[in-house]
Amino acid sequence: MRSVTRCAWATREPNLTYHDLEWGVPVHEDRLLFEFLILEGAQAGLSWETVLKKRDNYRSAFEGFDPVKVAAYNTPKVEALLSDPGIIRNRLKILATIQNAQAFLKIQDTLGSFDHYLWQFVSGKPIVNQWESHQEVPASTALSDALSKDLKQKGFKFVGSTICYSFMQAVGMINDHTIDCFRHHELIATP
Repeated sequence: MRSVTRCAWATREPNLTYHDLEWGVPVHEDRLLFEFLILEGAQAGLSWETVLKKRDNYRSAFEGFDPVKVAAYNTPKVEALLSDPGIIRNRLKILATIQNAQAFLKIQDTLGSFDHYLWQFVSGKPIVNQWESHQEVPASTALSDALSKDLKQKGFKFVGSTICYSFMQAVGMINDHTIDCFRHHELIATP
């Protein structure tokens, strides 16, 4: 069996499967973009592995990340979510999810899709970086600063520059697979 070289952070499940199948793959479906935005915000102060392990529970608790349903959540729903051990029970993050759903819907109403809004930050094409090691990958950039600032102006919470950079990596706006990683080349070759 031939060994495969991956990014240094992908060493065990659920990171392996996430790395091999999702991380850096361009996402253009609004519901999935909303899911990633919420999960990246939920990660604040925690590991991505922790969030991935709770992802199915999040999908269930937040009704498949339907922004219309989430935007309508009320106090009893917030209290129910705070008692759900399957998600990260942080009141500020849960309230931010509801506020973010409302802001997300406003962008959809204005521009037709969140996808259209988001991908304009990279002129519709992924930025392909050429990192030799994971240590070279930045935590944020001027681009993530700009996205963060714009999202905050539009009413989003838990969208700091570092969260935005991770989000852009996750949804394929930025290909930060190291150049020795098999996914770096596969994603470049994918139209």
